[in-house]
Amino acid sequence: MLSIAEFQDRVYEAGRLYEREGLPWRYIDDPYAVYLSEVMLQQTQVKRVLEYWPRFLDAFPTVESLALAEPAAVLGLWQGLGYNRRALSLLKCAKECVERFDSALPTQERDLLSLPGIGPSTAAGIISFAHNRPSVYIETNVRTVFIDQFFPEEDEVHDKQIEPLVRESCPQDDARRWYYALLDWGAHIKQTKGNASRRSKSYTRQSRFEGSRRQKRAFVVRELLSHQGIPAEHMKNSLDAFEVAAGREATTQELFDGIVSDLQREGFLRVEGGRLFS
Repeated sequence: MLSIAEFQDRVYEAGRLYEREGLPWRYIDDPYAVYLSEVMLQQTQVKRVLEYWPRFLDAFPTVESLALAEPAAVLGLWQGLGYNRRALSLLKCAKECVERFDSALPTQERDLLSLPGIGPSTAAGIISFAHNRPSVYIETNVRTVFIDQFFPEEDEVHDKQIEPLVRESCPQDDARRWYYALLDWGAHIKQTKGNASRRSKSYTRQSRFEGSRRQKRAFVVRELLSHQGIPAEHMKNSLDAFEVAAGREATTQELFDGIVSDLQREGFLRVEGGRLFS
């Protein structure tokens, strides 16, 4: 089996060979800016985050400025990144940081994990990249490298198998550069050998977006940003027109009502007198 020392040598060499340059969220010590990049990069391509990350920071440069923002303003800036829940999670997290941590992201992993929308990977990313402290950071590119190198013939590799290797291999004094190298090598492996993370037990194929409930939700959120107070029936008519123009059937009333109910419960909108507001 590959030794940890041999693996470390390979990672650093690969990091040197395949380093992705021009990523402005790297080698900075602003936990908030790093946190924002981690959330954006979870389900969005790097080239798109390069466009949105500085724009979002310009509008909301600090935790406190984000906490004071209206949901509609945050969602408006987020349009085009997808998975709108992430935008509201950022807002909720910022508000809690103001209330509990003196308007800053906490520096301890256990405190980060207590915040809404921050899971183990995001917390570990903040610790490793903003503070350069070792943590167990597992995301798709990192997972790809470990599966490719330590489990080349196995399928359904569980993160519990990977976690001890990630913990043991992460240098105590070089976590930031270490994980950058892993991320870049993982991206290279995907491009040249295929996505080894598909052999992970946690891998799920993304469902089709076109015509999905998720697309209908996104349509309602997007339309509402420019049509505050729109009657619910008018929103349904707009959604139906969008669906029919795409060659699909109009949305049933039951489905539309369910989408509005879900969005209201999650904090995307409110209903007053049959009208929708964000």
